[in-house]
Amino acid sequence: MRPLVCVFLAALCLSACRSAPTASFDAGAAEYIHKQGSGEIKGHAFYRDETGKVVYAAGEYIFLMPATVYAQQRFAQVYGKGKYIQTKYLPWDDADPQFRKYSRSTKAESDGRFSFDKVAPGDYFVATTVTWWPENAFIASGGAIYEKVTLTGKEKDAVQVIVSGK
Repeated sequence: MRPLVCVFLAALCLSACRSAPTASFDAGAAEYIHKQGSGEIKGHAFYRDETGKVVYAAGEYIFLMPATVYAQQRFAQVYGKGKYIQTKYLPWDDADPQFRKYSRSTKAESDGRFSFDKVAPGDYFVATTVTWWPENAFIASGGAIYEKVTLTGKEKDAVQVIVSGK
């Protein structure tokens, strides 16, 4: 069987084994993402590959999403009990279409550093991908990683977050 077909079938089986969110997406619960706050999130996104080499999320989109009940269930569906999922197991985009509208994004710098400013208080997921192409590979290695962060509105300095899949 061709390698890409095997990867597709494995991803299909994996996504079928994990339960889909039971909560419906609630735009009202996520609307704080669009409010202007005084908070700042600064972070660094990278992944340590199987050889121990650090690979940065250089130039990757970094997403900031409200950690609503729907989002928490969605992240549990995609990532299971971890904070990393290999590229070959990423599910096809089956999230509620409104989910994407209630997020913010920025691009990571060459060293994987990023920031979000004017963030309103709340619980958030910060997510991105870190991928690389091993020599003679048919598919990329790496995957998607995330971290959860909370802003109370009382922070004097930026909230620091390391997004490493650990």
